[in-house]
Amino acid sequence: MADSQFDPNQETLEAPSPIPTRTSSGDQLREAARKLVNVVEGSTPHLSSETRDVLQIRLLAASAMFSAGFAAFLLRWLFSGEPLSSPWLLWLHCGITLVMACTALILKASKTLTLTKLRLIELTLFVGLGVYFVVVSQQKLQHMANLENGAHLPIILTPWLILIFTYALFIPNNWQRAAAVLVPMGLAPIGVMLMQRIYCTGFQECLHSSDYKNYISDQSIGLVLAVSTAVVGVHLINRLRRQVFAAKQLGQYRLKQKLGSGGMGEVYLAEHQMMKRPCAIKLIKPDKAGDSRILARFEREVRSTAKLSHWNSIDIFDYGNTADGTFYYVMEYLPGHNIGELVEQGGPLPPARMTYLMRQVCAALAEAHGVGLVHRDIKPANIFCAYRGGEFDVAKLLDFGLAKPMLQSEDGQLTQEGSITGSPLFMPPEQATGEREADARSDIYSLGAVMFYMLTGRAPFSYEQPMKVIIAHVSEDPPLLREFAPDATLELEEIVMRCLEKDPDHRYQSVIELRDALADLQLDDVWTPDLAADWWNCKACPQRKALAAAAVEAAAV
Repeated sequence: MADSQFDPNQETLEAPSPIPTRTSSGDQLREAARKLVNVVEGSTPHLSSETRDVLQIRLLAASAMFSAGFAAFLLRWLFSGEPLSSPWLLWLHCGITLVMACTALILKASKTLTLTKLRLIELTLFVGLGVYFVVVSQQKLQHMANLENGAHLPIILTPWLILIFTYALFIPNNWQRAAAVLVPMGLAPIGVMLMQRIYCTGFQECLHSSDYKNYISDQSIGLVLAVSTAVVGVHLINRLRRQVFAAKQLGQYRLKQKLGSGGMGEVYLAEHQMMKRPCAIKLIKPDKAGDSRILARFEREVRSTAKLSHWNSIDIFDYGNTADGTFYYVMEYLPGHNIGELVEQGGPLPPARMTYLMRQVCAALAEAHGVGLVHRDIKPANIFCAYRGGEFDVAKLLDFGLAKPMLQSEDGQLTQEGSITGSPLFMPPEQATGEREADARSDIYSLGAVMFYMLTGRAPFSYEQPMKVIIAHVSEDPPLLREFAPDATLELEEIVMRCLEKDPDHRYQSVIELRDALADLQLDDVWTPDLAADWWNCKACPQRKALAAAAVEAAAV
């Protein structure tokens, strides 16, 4: 598992409302969630949601561009004094400018338009512009052909070419649908010229001159080429879009956004196409794909974690590899913070909240130790504080990438002899020196270091150089907890310091003993899921509230 299921540097999408507590009704849960960001939208293999999102953005851009262009021509007419062929054209031009501007404002303000509504806006926008250009083309041809002095035929292709290629480039389509719209666009100005040839005497006279003998055929060929090029371009663009969409697929899973990265891989928010279930997918980093040792560790992480079924361990749903050799596994998606983020953003945790979370972690580790697995990389980033199953502050133990069986097997050779594995700030002495095999008591030392960090905001040994930290774990006595956490009780300090004993025989001999010791603590305050929900309402960062609210919505529906 990566250091976090969520990257805090992601852009905040929307400022959320308070998250309801456990005692809120189902309607309140759903209402609050709908006001927030729903991270995982419904999507299909047919690109329906992608098309909707792209179409709204492109229609907004097209309508804004056209409104600006029409406004520019309107200003030119108003200040140049150029006579118009028909005065009512000025009012028609003003009307079309206003319609384009209003369309842009509607598209910008609306965030939930359906694909059907967007297609209706698309139809209205381009049909309206087509009708306007037909009127303008006819009026311009008739006016210029009937001039008493210097009658001539203007080139009318320019606005039609802009309209044709704007549609082709901006509107996501297949080539058949694009052709159904673009062919009438190309035929419309040809029809205007043919009608002028039949009914306009001045136009007919101009065509008899040598200068305009091929006028209709020249412009018609140009329009046919433009429409053909546009239709082919739509087909190529649509094929590229489908290739990009397919590249974001892993079997039945569609990648939505990157959540974070760790030593072995990257984690993405994804969605199962059939079940519409949000999940997290971990991919092995491409630069490590050729390392057989890394691949073996990656597969061992999957197998190790999949053996665990405890509520406080991360759930593994699926595992596989793609045709291009990308390895991945699928796990439950956890909206929330890891312990490191909680402390970095809000400072040390109160003893009641620390014990509430660590008792859950101990329960998860008890199952792992019971099946012969030692985690060996317990650190704040690998303990997640999540919203799950209707409760807040559900502790989840992540990242069994360094997990190792207590009894040797073929996996025992995946870590090179003499190498140091784990996180130096929270590493037990025996793991740092490699003099003895890590066991369950090694994880207990790391838990003690994490508890020290949660209560004080600093690791027991906080030297800048990793080697100094490792040496300190082996040779230095840790500082007393209450030197940095005055509100900690003497009993709590004794628990933490016992976990940090250099000799494994002097520590708690099992996580069950540690969990029971934490449960027996007499604290002034008690932490509960309801208090956790209140904390989320008041102190969680806006984007994390949005992610949790999406989970609330999914659970409530």
